[in-house]
Amino acid sequence: MTPPPQGRRAIVIEDHDDIRNLLAQTIGMRGFAVTTAATGLEGIEAVRRDGADLITLDLNLPDLDGLEVCRRVREFSDAYLLMVTARPGEIDRLEGLELGADDYISKPFSPRELQARIEAMFRRPRARAEQADAEELRRAAEVQRSLLPAAAPSVPGYDVAGACRPSRSVGGDFFDWYAAGDGLQVSLADAMGKGMGAALIAATVRAVLRSAAGEPDMARAFRTTCRHLEHDLAHSDSFVTLFHARLDTARAVVDYVDAGHGLGLHVRADGVDRLRTGGPPVGAVPGTEWEPGRIALAPGEALVVVSDGLLDAYEDVEEAVRAVADVVSRHEDAESACTAVLDLASGQALSDDVTAVVVRRRPEPRAAP
Repeated sequence: MTPPPQGRRAIVIEDHDDIRNLLAQTIGMRGFAVTTAATGLEGIEAVRRDGADLITLDLNLPDLDGLEVCRRVREFSDAYLLMVTARPGEIDRLEGLELGADDYISKPFSPRELQARIEAMFRRPRARAEQADAEELRRAAEVQRSLLPAAAPSVPGYDVAGACRPSRSVGGDFFDWYAAGDGLQVSLADAMGKGMGAALIAATVRAVLRSAAGEPDMARAFRTTCRHLEHDLAHSDSFVTLFHARLDTARAVVDYVDAGHGLGLHVRADGVDRLRTGGPPVGAVPGTEWEPGRIALAPGEALVVVSDGLLDAYEDVEEAVRAVADVVSRHEDAESACTAVLDLASGQALSDDVTAVVVRRRPEPRAAP
């Protein structure tokens, strides 16, 4: 018998409560940390968010066919994948194996059989180089997640939230925020490309932006930052779209610079304005001078910034902008609004990262009657 795989992670994707609990309990007895999901989309998100060494996948799910989940998971994960099926047909099993599943088990099954199947898979290890690459990628994903803000800042009079959903284990999107005097600085960037290279560039941009946090003139700080970045981006033959803003809480004013990003929105009670860009992406045209912009946030209004990965779910930009404004207007708090924005792309096979930041000025208290 193989030793318990301590420290490994399993994702159980199964909509039947009793079977899901049985799978989780049996796999947990083998030393795995287990996360469960009742739908295909939840399972895909769990694998993307947490990583996995083992995935069990029910073929009959309420939202997506299990074969489609297998296909999507294989776009970014090489975890061992065990299909769990009540389907009698051989075609489904063969198709699942062709899509990248490692084995299958038929319902009903015994815990002993399940453990035996898992042990058999792990006795057939991936090639050593592939294992090393997978471990390196998993560690990179952990580091990248650690660089994202751990919690929303407390800003009197405002509600702030942000979230990132990478299309792979690591990606080129990031968001950041930090205090600036009595206000708040917010950034959202998208490095060209995908995977490890884009993630490294994104981490560099974050670090350089933070190095200029003490400069009182936001536009000057942005210009200085970009001069430093241009050299590195030229050597990597890359560029970054970047939205950087500073909120003055006392005046309810947001000063911003949009470098080729184009998806900063001012969401009002009566509509939405798409904020103008101030120039091309950072690194695209060395020596660029970006023109800053400014908006005032009335009570209840929000600054919303999203990455272009969301556009994959819509026919054009204007349709995407209207959809974002609609869900933000329908959610009272920034966190739920931010989650709803990311969920707009949840039915898609993501080809790019999706990131969103919401900064909403709280409504004024209603006067007592």
